[in-house]
Amino acid sequence: MKNCVLITGGTSGIGYALAQKFAKEHYEVLIVASNKERLVQTKKNLEQAYGTAVHIYQQDLSKIGAAEELYKKIKQENIEIDILVNNAGYGAIGATESIDKEKDRGLMVLNMITLTELCKFFLEDMYKRKRGKILNVASTGAFQPGPYTATYYASKSYVLSYSRAIRREAAKYNVQVCTLCPGTTNTEFFHKTGKKTPKGAMNPDKVAVYAYNKLMKNKEIIIPGILNRVLRVIPIRIKIFFVELIKK
Repeated sequence: MKNCVLITGGTSGIGYALAQKFAKEHYEVLIVASNKERLVQTKKNLEQAYGTAVHIYQQDLSKIGAAEELYKKIKQENIEIDILVNNAGYGAIGATESIDKEKDRGLMVLNMITLTELCKFFLEDMYKRKRGKILNVASTGAFQPGPYTATYYASKSYVLSYSRAIRREAAKYNVQVCTLCPGTTNTEFFHKTGKKTPKGAMNPDKVAVYAYNKLMKNKEIIIPGILNRVLRVIPIRIKIFFVELIKK
């Protein structure tokens, strides 16, 4: 029986690149997203390219209660999740008072509450089996406050702090919890916020391969890209970068 990986937000960007990498490594892949058409196309692409089974779940994870609904669907199908990848998330760029309150609320539910609840549900199962891995996707923005991306940066700080804490709890059950902190990546993130993707953005495929390899080695904090690892210790540079980006 193949190992199973559950990836939220797996139809684009880093999530899709991770789905490709796990499929290439012969994992059975479960993908969650809100867009049905993209889910169907992703399933077709992965199964044709890698010959592995792909299960798709249409679920808006920015809604309260979505994590439990998803968990119940998977349990009803008697699928054991060996690796959980909490990748789904989105951001909002702009002055905090100008960002739509509903959009900010959905951001916080998706980036923090849903992630936390999925960890709780699947950790319990992993603890019983005494094995499993979780990869929570944060950001290099987790290491400092982000003017004009205030809620997004704060949500990723939560992801990093929460993940590092439960990592300590999970270790005694032989369960590994790792945190991926990518920097600027060439995904739909900036397009969705109405901004151009900055030059030098990393290729999501490179991010995914690096993340996969470090996850398999149980690296606590995974930061793809040498520059991103350097910028971690000089966060003021990142603040200036984003402030200047907003002004353009």
